[in-house]
Amino acid sequence: MIPLRSTERVSSPAIVTGSIIALNTLVFLYQATLSPMALDQLIQQWGIVPDARPFNVAALFTSMFLHGGWLHLIGNMLYLWVFGRNIEDLIGGAKFLLFYLLCGLASGVTHVIFNPFSHVPTIGASGAIAGVMGAYLIRFPRARIVTVVVLLIFFTTMDLPAAFLLLFWFALQFLNGVGTIGEHDYTSGGTAYFAHIGGFIAGMLLIRLFPARQRWRTWYEE
Repeated sequence: MIPLRSTERVSSPAIVTGSIIALNTLVFLYQATLSPMALDQLIQQWGIVPDARPFNVAALFTSMFLHGGWLHLIGNMLYLWVFGRNIEDLIGGAKFLLFYLLCGLASGVTHVIFNPFSHVPTIGASGAIAGVMGAYLIRFPRARIVTVVVLLIFFTTMDLPAAFLLLFWFALQFLNGVGTIGEHDYTSGGTAYFAHIGGFIAGMLLIRLFPARQRWRTWYEE
């Protein structure tokens, strides 16, 4: 299932959400100019490497602006746009930026705790975006998300309840994450499920510390 847009309207342009997407895209374009060796060095230095630098504060933040490929980037930015706009509209741009970074920090710490001996650098914005999704579940559980659904070999779009879509996504992350417990191959890559889990739960908890702001009556729609 691929979310396309929320049916919830917003009252102001998503400047911070758009800026985060632009920054991630610019960083990825810079990555694309590097040689394989230089790119590897960049990721080793600025990604999260639990075994070597378990709680490097700089890496915990910079890692969320690096991506491993176009699909990784596009998928993350799509989810951020779909769910981030309403959260930014709800609490305001400055508070949304702080919230986003805190969720990314929480997701990185969770990943390190559950993968303390991993040598593989972890990069990507998905942990922070998972926090935005967790916040969306709390603040907009009755919203509906226009979603691409695959039925055998056919594609269609459906308006799915946000609560169903988000809980289904979280359940997949949780089941896959639990399935990796006890694995001891710390040299191969994969999906950082516990980063997603940690970010999602952090978003559900942290959003309660960010009260809704007074919003204008003008509405913006996609």
